[in-house]
Amino acid sequence: MEEFCYPEFLVALHEWTWHYLWAMTDYILTSKWMVLLVHWIHVVLIYFGVPPPHPTAEQVGLCLGATISTLIAYYVFFGNRHLRRRKVLQRELNKAQDRVQELEELLLEAEANPDYHTDDEKKIRIFMDGAFDLMHYGHMNAFRRARSLGNYLVVGVNSDESIKQCKGPPVLTEEERMISVSGCKFVDEVVPNCPYVMSEDYLDWVIKTYNIDYVVHGDDPCIVNGKDVYESAKKRGKFKEIRRTEGVSTTDIVGRMLLMSTSHHQQGGLGESGHLVSTNKKDPSGEGKAMASYSKFLTTSRMLRLFSAGVKAPPKGAKIVYIDGAWDMFHAGHVMLFKKAREFGDYLVVGVHGDEAVNRQRGSFFPIMNLNERVLSVLGCVHVDDVLIDAPLIITREMIASLNICAVVHGTVNDGLDGRSTPKAGHAHAFTYEESYEVPTQMGIFHKIDSSIDLTLLGVMTRIQKQQDMFTKKISKKKRAENEYYNNLYNLNGSKEPDSK
Repeated sequence: MEEFCYPEFLVALHEWTWHYLWAMTDYILTSKWMVLLVHWIHVVLIYFGVPPPHPTAEQVGLCLGATISTLIAYYVFFGNRHLRRRKVLQRELNKAQDRVQELEELLLEAEANPDYHTDDEKKIRIFMDGAFDLMHYGHMNAFRRARSLGNYLVVGVNSDESIKQCKGPPVLTEEERMISVSGCKFVDEVVPNCPYVMSEDYLDWVIKTYNIDYVVHGDDPCIVNGKDVYESAKKRGKFKEIRRTEGVSTTDIVGRMLLMSTSHHQQGGLGESGHLVSTNKKDPSGEGKAMASYSKFLTTSRMLRLFSAGVKAPPKGAKIVYIDGAWDMFHAGHVMLFKKAREFGDYLVVGVHGDEAVNRQRGSFFPIMNLNERVLSVLGCVHVDDVLIDAPLIITREMIASLNICAVVHGTVNDGLDGRSTPKAGHAHAFTYEESYEVPTQMGIFHKIDSSIDLTLLGVMTRIQKQQDMFTKKISKKKRAENEYYNNLYNLNGSKEPDSK
């Protein structure tokens, strides 16, 4: 076989290229459209009185070629400058956005960190009081907002007796409510046995004893027996108002438990039709309709960032502890469990199971609070370092390695509806307790914690059931008041006429 000669190939390619170019040039110059173009150029020149000789087809083609080449060269070297400039601006914008996000995170951490302010800086002490019965993330957000008005938050927890006299007995005891409030990362100090209606003498005692600068409450009116609870604070010029957290209230949450439906799992979704806990399913008074509610809370990334303020990566060499669960109706039992769990290491990661997983395990209308609501409640706990959202029911070796988990813990007392030991009957995808913790048990990193208190979700529900009639009437009344508040706030009644301009 004759060897391939590269120089001869180049010569042949060169000759073929030139031959092809001349052939194409000849084809273009003799084509119908070129002949027509030259003809019309001659017609125009003659019309304007331009004497011959007129341009030939070769001259017109050369002019067109030069023009097209110039335009292409200009675009390549100069015309796409705006694209390059756009890329530069985009890079600068990305850097600026990263910087803004970094500054926002620093600001959020500063707002949440009680040690941010120097010792020489005067502490602006804020006082806030309430029953905080069935404490939820709405209360925690109120604490966060109140603390942002100063740099030290003192929270008074109303006594059982004063609550009972004003609006009926609370579901949780004062001790249980104290644990929940003190377990919030936005709270610096707690005052026990605070009266539901503060007298001027008591307010004066609080201000002097705790060196209070401002008394804070939400923008919803707090009227008891026709009297403003914070009238004395307003007279002293010590009162400040914060916006209430929309879309959540104790009234709404208790209503979910009494109604026993799953419509609160999704925003605006329609779940299973529910019924009251009692055997009497008729509701001639229409109170059930007044109580019926799904979660109206709108979870934004900003809200998650606010509650995540201060969350940092575990330090090098830290012993990471993991505990998972539904954490439905976040209560004092959960707070104490997290406190004990953190003692097993340096950094506590809490896994929060998704709505579908919880319902699959527990059945019925659980969880009472949806995933976003439960995540915020856990993030607001002072003992929690980070949260695993929509945590898997089964802990695998890959998960342990990925999160660098050194210890997996579980309480001896759970919510009474864990479902792992007795999964939902007939459900093929429900897991037992042994299946969920099989891997950490085999690895020797699984530990059981003796729960400090025996408060459970089932226990809370039982307390509410025992006083169902009272709660039904109270919630129905409170629900109407809340609806009126939102109607007035957003003019939902349409009382104002639209602008005719």
